[in-house]
Amino acid sequence: MNNKNESRRPLLNIAVIGSLVFGVACVSATGCTAEAGPEAFENIDEANMTFEEFKAMAYKEPWEGGVWIYNGDTPVETERELESIYINFVQQGGLIVHQSGGADVKWSSTQKTNITYCVSSSSFGSRYNTVVSAMNSATAAWEATASVNFVHVSSQDSNCTASNTNVVFDVRQVSGQSYTARAFFPNNSRSSRNLLINSTAFGNISPVTLTGVLRHELGHTLGFRHEHTRPEAGTCFEDNSWRSLTTYDASSVMHYPQCNGANGGDLVLTQKDKDGARALYP
Repeated sequence: MNNKNESRRPLLNIAVIGSLVFGVACVSATGCTAEAGPEAFENIDEANMTFEEFKAMAYKEPWEGGVWIYNGDTPVETERELESIYINFVQQGGLIVHQSGGADVKWSSTQKTNITYCVSSSSFGSRYNTVVSAMNSATAAWEATASVNFVHVSSQDSNCTASNTNVVFDVRQVSGQSYTARAFFPNNSRSSRNLLINSTAFGNISPVTLTGVLRHELGHTLGFRHEHTRPEAGTCFEDNSWRSLTTYDASSVMHYPQCNGANGGDLVLTQKDKDGARALYP
């Protein structure tokens, strides 16, 4: 990794905190496949194949406890590990996932379908309905892409604080901060699992919208890092605690426009964002 820009700081005021550990998601086994020799895997990273196509080129030993064989003679014990190989070295798409201790930071298979949150009615006041609507739109963008589900627990909105353990995270308004909004990673403790929206987000932030800001921040809550920390961006380097889900995407919803980003409009999910999200949460 090229660290020459490590001292550079991103300019867009959308910040994130955090770091945790869950494994790579897997799919169900579909039975044995024909054996593939090493020649079948030449330039495999240029093939843009699906996981099912990749798996069809591997071979599952037919006896109890048999392993998967890929690339001719390379074994992995489970289909989950085989998919990990696919995600790391084969799939084309976008997004990078945060890592801690060398493991992906993501929600568990049970928690990912019930990511509950509240929206502070007291801190937002007259802006409450605006935030609820923007959150509905922003969460829907990720839910339509990957197997995740955000749930607004409106009954907790009157007590929407960092100490409310009836929800996974709280959405609150703050003022006087250097950021437009900030979020968290899945491994953060409950006290820091907050999506904080600075009052400046309700001013003129065109061409970005509040919904766009929230789409970006919700990407962090799912474990996704800033795309511009990759060396391809050439600036705004942050750190090396991440893993490529797929290829670099200058237009990603997770890329700051002023960090050599190619997105000149609102922060929206690109096709590569969608592919990368499905790779982490299939």
